[in-house]
Amino acid sequence: MECGHCCNYSWVDFVFTVLGICTFLFDLGADLWVAAEFYLQGDYHWFGIVLSFVFVSSALLQMFSWFWFKYDTELEHFKPRTTTETLMLANGGRCNRLKLLHIFQLGFFLRYVTAIEQGFQVWWKKRNEPGHVIYLTHDLSMLRLFETFSESTPQLTLMIYIIIHNNKAETFQWVNITACFISIAWMVLEYHRSLRSFLPEKSKLGCSSSVVYFLWNLLLIAPRVGAVALFTSVLPPYIALHFLLLWAALLLWAWAQHTDFMDSGPGEWLYRAMVALIWYFSWFNVAEGKTMGRSLIYHTFMAVDSSILLGTWYWYRDPLVTDHYVLPLLPALLASYLLGLLLRTIYYKLFHPKIWQPLFKAGEDVPDNLVYRSLSPTDTLPSVINKRMGALANSFYFSSSMRTGGKTNGIEINAIM
Repeated sequence: MECGHCCNYSWVDFVFTVLGICTFLFDLGADLWVAAEFYLQGDYHWFGIVLSFVFVSSALLQMFSWFWFKYDTELEHFKPRTTTETLMLANGGRCNRLKLLHIFQLGFFLRYVTAIEQGFQVWWKKRNEPGHVIYLTHDLSMLRLFETFSESTPQLTLMIYIIIHNNKAETFQWVNITACFISIAWMVLEYHRSLRSFLPEKSKLGCSSSVVYFLWNLLLIAPRVGAVALFTSVLPPYIALHFLLLWAALLLWAWAQHTDFMDSGPGEWLYRAMVALIWYFSWFNVAEGKTMGRSLIYHTFMAVDSSILLGTWYWYRDPLVTDHYVLPLLPALLASYLLGLLLRTIYYKLFHPKIWQPLFKAGEDVPDNLVYRSLSPTDTLPSVINKRMGALANSFYFSSSMRTGGKTNGIEINAIM
């Protein structure tokens, strides 16, 4: 999982970018195959739901991508770095072509094309500095995270529900489940890599850090998906109500934490809505400071909620259909959740950095085109830092003890191309 220091771009990073678009296309292809199979079988209800997941997720990705492109291209020192960017922004077009691409749901692919082109120039041809491509891959990591929880995880829940409801599984359903798991697994690994790229001591962390991080996330997501799918199998009309009520409460909680991720009010509310969606399935840290209290509240609440969902399923289930798997299933879900919590504790005890200084100066209003990072003078810095991913790295690695550790001497660097 290593790729050198935060300012280096190696062949491993390039391969991860290429594999990222491959896993995305595999997931999208599996979704379209499932939709086509449902349509051919006359299951128009499932056909419509599968396509709605795909289209809603794609629309959300394009909205985030457009917000970020608009912010980036409006910065004073912005300039295209690749042939693709030059074609999109040439002749005073600035954002017009980009807007059309996002309307036609192609903005996300444009980001991958640009990242692959720039990555090839940096790694293979040794042209340009790596800061720009690292910046692009950080945005892609965030977009894949959003895509996973707005499309892959709900799709996985739906497929499990359909299998339970029909008491059988077809080949295309297993392919879709495999694609969803690959997408979730890739998101977990890529997101962790992006967070770790902000650590000066990243090279001291071995592959075990990523393995443990991957396992505890997957082991906590799996029982949640199972509980939602099982509840839906007995009371399908009520799952939408459950989701909307819980999502609204989580949205208010995100607002109460005063998130400041986007660069506009509408964009920030879009981000909070996405955070609430992620929280429906998994924990996602969005605020600086001590997170133990917030994490404890979240996991306690979700454990109670999932227990209620499973209890409701157990009460309303058909014993003749479910008795052969109910006894191994419930302990397996409980064991997965407890093991996930255990590995999460191990991660924070053994692998989480004990000393971390914030990328931004605490208490200061950071200009749009600048970020601050507290490193020693010997640390090598990339020429650009992704402020969006940097803010999440602050939230993930920030130690509250650093707030009282005296004045921070930040190093001013450009945040954009």
